[in-house]
Formats: sequence, C-alpha cells, structure tokens
Amino acid sequence: MKKTLEFKAHDGEIEDIALGPDNKVVTAGRDFQCCVWQQDQLVTGLHWNENLPGIPDKAYRYQACRDSGTFLGLGTVTGSVAIHIAFSLQRLYYVKEAHGIVVTDVAFVPESRRGRELLAGNEAALLSVAVDSRCKLHLLPSRRSLPVWLLLLLCAGLIVATILLLQLAFPGFL
Repeated sequence: MKKTLEFKAHDGEIEDIALGPDNKVVTAGRDFQCCVWQQDQLVTGLHWNENLPGIPDKAYRYQACRDSGTFLGLGTVTGSVAIHIAFSLQRLYYVKEAHGIVVTDVAFVPESRRGRELLAGNEAALLSVAVDSRCKLHLLPSRRSLPVWLLLLLCAGLIVATILLLQLAFPGFL
C-alpha cells in the first residue's frame, strides 16, 4: 500500500473511519467530533455541544461511524445511537443509551433483496453492536411526502386562484 494523502483530522486518536461514496471519508475521533472529509478538506462536522445544547462538552464522544451514501450512522461511548442525513448532518433518529455501554460498531443493512425485506417499508435500518454483548436493529421510518399528482393538482389550483384574484383586483385583466 502507498500513502496518497496525509492530514490532521482530529486532536488525538481516531476511534473509527468509514469510506463513503464520492471519495468521502467519515471519521470519529477522541476529540468528541465526527467529520466528513473530501480528500483533505473538511466538508462538514458534528460536535456534541453544537448539536445537543445544554449537554456538557465532554459528556459524550462518538465511537463508531458508517456513511451509506444517504445516511450517516453513529454510535457513542455512552451507548447512544443516531442517524443523520449525510450531506446536511440533520439528525433524523436518536436513541439515548440504546445500549448500556460503549457502542463498538454500527452498520447499515445493505440494499440487497434480503435487506429490503428487513427494511419492511422503512427508509433505512442500522445495526449497532456494543460492549453489553447486544446487537440492536434501529429502523428509520419513511418520511412522508406528497404524491406527485397531488403536488401538480395543488400547483394548478394555485394558478387558477391567482388568476381569479387578479381578475377581481383588476377588472378586464383577461
């Protein structure tokens, strides 16, 4: 193996590293941060005191990370598990102390035929493993969205309403 890139990602040790699509790398460090990198450039990062206000700075530490391409799964030293949107780091799912102690690894259920059966209509499924000798399945429910036909119907209704209001405000508009 040849080293292709070297840069300082964290202050101290790196707890976990995961390779994602588009040559992105996710790192979880002992400096209480989780970072998404493109080459040696920081794309975005999570830090406990920014995302969970009111919690002491050193109360939690990211322990394990994985980037499915769409989602970022995280486990902590306190046993908590979270799922974030990969590009914006918006938190979609969080279970405080899902395990009794350190989460040692997390993995998304693959997008295979058997994986889709496990998803059972959910948007994503994350497995977490911890020092408490337990493996837990975390399901991210599908976010509701409007059907396309309803969206088009609402747009058409908005256009008709606008024309009618303009006709009332300015007689002879049409």
